[in-house]
Amino acid sequence: MYDVRIPVLIIGGGPVGLSTALFSGRRGVRTMLLEKRDSTSTLPRAPGLQARTMELFRAAGLGPEIRALEMGDSHAYFEGGIIKVHTFAEIDDAVLLEAPSLDGPTVSPEKVMGCGQDRYEKVLADKAREAGADVRFGTRLVSFEQDESGVTAVAEEAGGRRFTIRADYMVGADGAGSRTREALGVTRSGRGTVFDALSIYFRAPELEVLLKDAKFILCYASAGGTLMGLSRLHGCDPWLATPLYYPDKGEKPEDFDDERCAEIVRRAAGKDIDVEVVAKVPWRGAQLVSETFRKGRVFLAGDAAHLHPPAGGFGANTGIHDAHNLSWKLAAALQGWGSDALLDTYDAERRPLGTAMSEQALVRNRIRHGYATEQDRADFVDDVIITLGYRYRSSSVIAPPGAKVLSPDLELAGEPGTRAPHLWLYRGAATSTERISTIDLFWDSYVLLHGPQGTAWAQAAAKVAEKLGIPLRTHAIGEAEALRPAEDRAWTDVYGVGAAGAVLVRPDAFVAWRSLGAAGDPLAVLSDVIAQAAGHTPASV
Repeated sequence: MYDVRIPVLIIGGGPVGLSTALFSGRRGVRTMLLEKRDSTSTLPRAPGLQARTMELFRAAGLGPEIRALEMGDSHAYFEGGIIKVHTFAEIDDAVLLEAPSLDGPTVSPEKVMGCGQDRYEKVLADKAREAGADVRFGTRLVSFEQDESGVTAVAEEAGGRRFTIRADYMVGADGAGSRTREALGVTRSGRGTVFDALSIYFRAPELEVLLKDAKFILCYASAGGTLMGLSRLHGCDPWLATPLYYPDKGEKPEDFDDERCAEIVRRAAGKDIDVEVVAKVPWRGAQLVSETFRKGRVFLAGDAAHLHPPAGGFGANTGIHDAHNLSWKLAAALQGWGSDALLDTYDAERRPLGTAMSEQALVRNRIRHGYATEQDRADFVDDVIITLGYRYRSSSVIAPPGAKVLSPDLELAGEPGTRAPHLWLYRGAATSTERISTIDLFWDSYVLLHGPQGTAWAQAAAKVAEKLGIPLRTHAIGEAEALRPAEDRAWTDVYGVGAAGAVLVRPDAFVAWRSLGAAGDPLAVLSDVIAQAAGHTPASV
């Protein structure tokens, strides 16, 4: 009846879809990915990879391959921030608009890096296939329907051959104009269209001289009456310029031929330089968030779920984070140790963040274009909080209600719902100098961290996990343990617990629960805690 049976069907072969296939495959889940394009991206879009994104690639085992794509020291460009000039020839008079915090040695074992989507997508595709994914380019989704036990989809190859797929679950990572979302009837809310822009990819050797090797994430030029952004975070030719155009004035993308685009660049440059236009891509800056990220057995991720202006570079990164959050939960459900309630936490955790993040993108857009209000400036949250310091609130997190998704300050102190703090450790015998981050401990199981006085927590956790069939590892941290602090900070201080306390961390490195000290009956406590973290009720233990 079906040509293909697969646990997870993924629609969309950009960074989000490929990451879903990769992360799922590394957890033992077979996937099929359909992408209507003939290949991975040929343009260096989405060039900023955040520290949290690099942590996820690191955990999936391809951190070195992605890091090797960096050309030179791209971190220096991020440190340059976002600047504004009248023309690029006046770079000495640049005004600093934003100097975002993006990472730090006590925040993450990774650093932000620049790399074009055209390069890292190829690595993601190759690694997804190595992990068992059936990646099919030149293949489009025709239709799908779902029932209580799965999803049936019809796909069509470039040559016209159609085939039927039966999957347990489906993920729509098919972008802003998601046909998956439309077919589900999922509506969106938000500001809608904020502006229309054109991405102009071009080469201009003289621009190097004009800019005097200035380092920046974005350089805005105001010549011509409107801001035009310039970037080359991907580290090589071509440059990327993003002028706005105005449909309400009758302007259309097709009006911008190569010569007009070259003239726009020359005007912003402030000099009659040679410009070779490589490609032009129209796009729309909008703020829209789907009313739900899950409908039955179909999930939405990336731009299909939340769309916003690119200010902040949150788009592809946030979508990759969606993929990671969803993939470990799908693996849990398919492998039998996670419940349907755990799958519900994908929407409960990622939708509030998608909404908050999209609002922050709007705030940045208003600030950069000079029409921000005092309230906008008061609402501004630093980039590192949006990318690493956000909080989850769901049934999988055992914490008091009411915590904000984005707090004004970075607070990675071991509180449930936040990303587990980074701390350097030595692993192995007393003479070992192998250095790892606490972040390296989290991937395919829950992890209980404790000190030498927390042995009772470890014993109880092992019993509960065995009874529930939930993958769980325990790690003691201390001077005489297999994991020893490799820096002056004590792990108890970093994670906010006492010497007899314990912390339960989920496979995605988010803290599910912690106890500041010992308990009279640790088995009873953890029977409830571990069950809830995996989406079960205590009565099921």
